[in-house]
Amino acid sequence: MKIAIYGQKYQEQANHSIKMLLDLLASKNCEVIIEKRFYNSLKIHLPNSKTYKTFESYYHLNNSFDVMLTIGGDGTMLRAVTFVRDLDIPLLGINTGRLGFLATVSKQHITEAILLLLKKDFTIKERTLLSIYTKPDIPELSELNFALNEVTISRKNTTSMIIVETHLNNEYLTSYWADGLIVSTPTGSTGYSLSCGGPVIVPEAKNLVLTPIAPHNLNARPLVISDNTTIKLSVSGREKEILISLDSRITTTDNHTEITIKKTPFTVKMIEINNQTFLKTLREKLLWGQDTRN
Repeated sequence: MKIAIYGQKYQEQANHSIKMLLDLLASKNCEVIIEKRFYNSLKIHLPNSKTYKTFESYYHLNNSFDVMLTIGGDGTMLRAVTFVRDLDIPLLGINTGRLGFLATVSKQHITEAILLLLKKDFTIKERTLLSIYTKPDIPELSELNFALNEVTISRKNTTSMIIVETHLNNEYLTSYWADGLIVSTPTGSTGYSLSCGGPVIVPEAKNLVLTPIAPHNLNARPLVISDNTTIKLSVSGREKEILISLDSRITTTDNHTEITIKKTPFTVKMIEINNQTFLKTLREKLLWGQDTRN
């Protein structure tokens, strides 16, 4: 099996887990290629490990890879999406971070999960992404113009609210007077949108969510829409610039920039292993059904 490994940075507390993972893959004769910056940080701390091939970008990957393993938390998986893009390389996250809605393999279950992976005893779930287009063009979005969790429009250097004029399929919806607006996928419904009062949506639902951030009008509630909807936004406010964030990537643009958001023509494939379903993850991570008062 040909496996890519990605991590954002070396974490001392993950040292044992990383070494165990690499040793296990080596014992199973897997071809392992590690993201270059992550590998350079690893080899200092794992001096006795073998030498590995590396990759640096999307252009060094192809569909000959069977899987990409991520080591870290959900943020690491979001960054990994910028490497796999439309290559149909499935992702499996090893959680050395905290909550872990996307990175579902705990450190205690690495061996079990990898053995199931190698036996191809898993299911693949496809996740919707969002693409963003602007007029005028924003150079920072010329290539990486997509997000797995959400696209967020928000105020920048002011405490004043902004007005986000919103059209759905060219029909006027409303003008949100708020700190910003989150456009979330089902995957992102358990992230920023949830923190702002948005609903939890199962990954296979064909929906998106519009969630206003601290709206001035209390009747401005989150709205669930079809994922085939084309969303057009125009922002006005006291400041000249606003922030646009795609997952954890942030850029700045001028007020009155025309912003179009819609579903990407490709999906990201997530590996679901050892019956770690979305509903099971919800119960475990959100403590549903557990009385924590005692």
